[in-house]
Amino acid sequence: MTIKLDNDNELTACEEAPIIMPIDGVLDLHTFLPRELNNLIDDYIEACVQADVLEIRIIHGKGKGILKKRVYSILARNKSVQGYGQAPEDAGGWGAVLVKLKRG
Repeated sequence: MTIKLDNDNELTACEEAPIIMPIDGVLDLHTFLPRELNNLIDDYIEACVQADVLEIRIIHGKGKGILKKRVYSILARNKSVQGYGQAPEDAGGWGAVLVKLKRG
C-alpha cells in the first residue's frame, strides 16, 4: 500500500482503489485492515505535522482492546508524538485516543 500527501493536503492510500483521507485531525481506523495500520498511522502523523495539525484523534473502536494496544504501541515509538491518552467521553471515550504532536 502506498500512502502519500497530495497537493490538496490529503492523504491517499492506494492498494486496489485509492482512499483519500483529509488531514483534519481525525483518523478512523474502521475502514482499514490491521496489516495496514503501522504505515497508515505513521504516514498520517507525518502528514498532520506537515499540515501543522498538531492534535489528532485516532478512533480505534470499543472492541476487546487489541486494536487500542496496537495503536498505543505505534504511537509510543513515533518520534513526532509528544503525548497521547484516552479521549474524553464526548470525543470517543475508550474507543479513541487523543494525540499531541511535536512541531516539525
